[in-house]
Amino acid sequence: LTALTQHFFPGPLTLVARAHPTIPQILMANTGYVACRSPSHPVARALIDAAEVPIAAPSANKFGHVSPTMANHVMDDLGEEDVWVVDPSLGNGEVDANDAVVCQVGVESTVAKIEMITDEVSSSSSKVLGYITILRHGAISSQSIREALEKENLSQYFDVSDSVKFTSEKVHNVAPGQTVKHYSPNVPCFMISSSRQIQSDGEVQLNEEERGVLSQSIIIDYGKRLVRYQSNALGYRDLSPEGNPSVAASNVFETLRWSETVDGATRVFVPQLVLRGDESEGQQHQALVLAVKDKLTRAASAVVVNTFQ
Repeated sequence: LTALTQHFFPGPLTLVARAHPTIPQILMANTGYVACRSPSHPVARALIDAAEVPIAAPSANKFGHVSPTMANHVMDDLGEEDVWVVDPSLGNGEVDANDAVVCQVGVESTVAKIEMITDEVSSSSSKVLGYITILRHGAISSQSIREALEKENLSQYFDVSDSVKFTSEKVHNVAPGQTVKHYSPNVPCFMISSSRQIQSDGEVQLNEEERGVLSQSIIIDYGKRLVRYQSNALGYRDLSPEGNPSVAASNVFETLRWSETVDGATRVFVPQLVLRGDESEGQQHQALVLAVKDKLTRAASAVVVNTFQ
């Protein structure tokens, strides 16, 4: 814990570990584990400093809905509830979009679970003391965690792996963002399979039914995978035409929320992301590509279709 907090706190990493007996059950979701992070945003840090105690709170959005990245998103979801929003840009209630405080990364933190091996299951021939498992993709990759451990001469004692799951809403998870339907707009969302994603010299082939569906649909693209269908769609936005995962991560939740506001939209289509070789290089690059892929997959409840229907 000390090694990881020294390298990544404050920042976009949430650490999940076995909870101390004094931790209230309500913070553990009946799992025995508790998640902690230290945010880097100055507004969040000012709130923690003012509270003078650790803050325990849920996400500032309705369960399963698109995550907020600015105060207006929180008000859209919870404005009718008894909540206060801390944001200097709110002023007297009128917010200019250009002045709004926006999350720095755009997607939630990486979640890593730490499990120590007990004496009962440890092997005298093994040096491994525990396991670190990535439960949610964010800006910090598993390789970054390995390198942090290596700098502290701890890499031989911990196995680091990725284990991002897609569970039902009835399962108690130790980390948020694990359910298959999550980050979902209030419009049915589907992933278009890679086989229908047209290359730059490809020909658009749509039957009349598909043209009718697209005329009432939003396309949220990434790297121009679906750009050739743009003229047939009711609305179109690309998270990053250049395929830059940092830009896409900063836009994904805002764009999903935008799709809910388009009059007449009955469906949202996003591309199924199959990672290419050039998208597997660079630690933060890789981490954010995986994060964007995860958000789009859960927004569509992991449903992949071959037709616009």
